[in-house]
Amino acid sequence: MLDAAAVLDFGKVTDRSSSLLPLEIEALCYQVGERRLIDRLDLRVDAGPVTVVMGANGAGKSLLLRLMHGILTSSSGRITWGGRELDQDVRRRQALVFQRPVLLRRSVAANIDFVLRQRGTGSRERRQQLLACAGLAHLAKQAARALSGGEQQRLALVRALAIEPAVLLLDEPTANLDPAATAAIEQIVRDVHRSGTKIIFVTHDLGQARRLADEVVFLHRGQVVEQTPAERFFDQPRSSQARDYLAGRIVI
Repeated sequence: MLDAAAVLDFGKVTDRSSSLLPLEIEALCYQVGERRLIDRLDLRVDAGPVTVVMGANGAGKSLLLRLMHGILTSSSGRITWGGRELDQDVRRRQALVFQRPVLLRRSVAANIDFVLRQRGTGSRERRQQLLACAGLAHLAKQAARALSGGEQQRLALVRALAIEPAVLLLDEPTANLDPAATAAIEQIVRDVHRSGTKIIFVTHDLGQARRLADEVVFLHRGQVVEQTPAERFFDQPRSSQARDYLAGRIVI
């Protein structure tokens, strides 16, 4: 049984992301050969609302998250977090969870312990809180890679939370999961957001976006074509690309 309240012990802060935000992106480009995948993208993300990034396949959603986190380096343009360049200190205060969990070849517990030791905050009690949040306390000694897909993703998520991030970046974390596993991940995300962590969530699932989003950033061909409150986006999309996307038409 999930106990999402357990993870909230790491903060109980109204808004721990305030010093790291706003995220400001100016004229961002990412080019591979002659192909520009992110094209002079401008974006500002503030503390508070759950920001959901949407767009058709190839729009640049996952790529944008990797550029935000610093896994990839832009070809040109600027990314700042709270007015600071994207340095190692900034990166340590955010976490990224991928669509496919990246887990150590160790036990469930050891995956958590590795992160806690890196932070110098390791304790059995803290590890158990995180595993309880994920509903994995009874599997602590099992090999992480022997877990089901949903269990692996919950482990990846609470391992990311072990660093107590100010900003949590989520790249389609439920794309390959069944409804029960998806619901479990979404519940953890809601509770973590209520604890004061900023959520930036990439998804292609319209239902999920409606459930989670406070604001929507819609990408098309590597550019932001809409950034608007979620209710307005779903009821009155401004761009033809967003209207086609919401209607289930192919977006070219």
